[in-house]
Amino acid sequence: MKRYYAVTVFVSLLTLLAFTFVYRLWDDPAEKTVLKVGFIYENDEITPYTYNFTLAQKALEQAYPGQVEILTRSNVQDDQTEEPLRELVRLGCGVIFSNSYSPQIRALAPEYPEVQFCQVSFSAAAGLEYPANYHTFNGEIYQGRYVTGVAAGMQLRALIDSGKITAKEALVGYVGAFHTPEVISGYTAFLLGVRSVAPEAVMHVRYTGTWSSYTLERASARALIDAGCVIIAQHTDTIGPAVACEEAAAQRPVYHVGYNQSMLDMAPNASLISTRVNWTPYVVGAVGAVLEQKPIESAVSGRVHGNDICAGLDLGWVEILELNKAIAAEGTAEQIERAIEGLRRGTLQVFDGDYSGSNPNNQRDTYDLNNGYRENGEFSYPTFHYVLRNVIIIDR
Repeated sequence: MKRYYAVTVFVSLLTLLAFTFVYRLWDDPAEKTVLKVGFIYENDEITPYTYNFTLAQKALEQAYPGQVEILTRSNVQDDQTEEPLRELVRLGCGVIFSNSYSPQIRALAPEYPEVQFCQVSFSAAAGLEYPANYHTFNGEIYQGRYVTGVAAGMQLRALIDSGKITAKEALVGYVGAFHTPEVISGYTAFLLGVRSVAPEAVMHVRYTGTWSSYTLERASARALIDAGCVIIAQHTDTIGPAVACEEAAAQRPVYHVGYNQSMLDMAPNASLISTRVNWTPYVVGAVGAVLEQKPIESAVSGRVHGNDICAGLDLGWVEILELNKAIAAEGTAEQIERAIEGLRRGTLQVFDGDYSGSNPNNQRDTYDLNNGYRENGEFSYPTFHYVLRNVIIIDR
């Protein structure tokens, strides 16, 4: 009988040990897959552009706790991308994101077919053949530009109707980096939003020749203000224009429309509203696809063009940030909500109206907006590149 009990206890112990061993193998965190995810930034979090992108990085860590390890390389210029890229591959990254426009990423992708390379779309990538492991993405930011333009138009309308400015003084300024389709599309959409409320508006544009220069952006905004512009918007990467507007607002009405992040903290008396691309849906979706070994474009909600994908307000890829109700014209919140709803439903067409324009690089290349223009219809990078006659003035 004792022998029987001894055998029973021995078998029970063996069973328990076997179960424990199998359970630990099954549940051991060391055995779980941890995906290394690389981020290459063209500047750092000091600039609103990269700060906005890091929000997606942080959202990724929250979405997949314990499943991802983040590696970043900041202040990487376009012509210096190769070595940081190769380093992230050597460190074991399975997917790498970049907010730069470097052509080196696409060029190097075929060397590492086991790694997925995801890059914000840019003009030079349009029409090229993509390696299977190379992807581009972008938000349809023209929608955000248009909506913030509506808010600016409401401000102009109130200034004109109250007699604070005349119709001829309804001048809008825009600080842009380069005369590329991305910038031209953005400021055109912004002005069309303004003129949907204040058709008297005319816009002056100043190019800085660089994406990120606090000094040049601030000086350009100051020059536009000195030329009589009462609202300044921007497509550059620093807070320089917001600071210039805040300084000027102490003397006369000057308002600022921001990009990438809310500017209310640094310009509480001038910052009207801002817009941004929300990179989180793509970054989180793409990493989920890699973890599940699925094609990225099949797992991310958006408008797909091969290995390229985009979306706008309808899918949360574009966001309108806080309206400064302390300075906004009465009825602005309701007006922008109507514009947002129209864009989400597809009933509001931005690039449409009695306007014509020409390509600044080829004056014989013209376009009539009475025919309408579908932005981001075939590629996530903006393609509208015509400067509208009579209502947009390029300051030299």
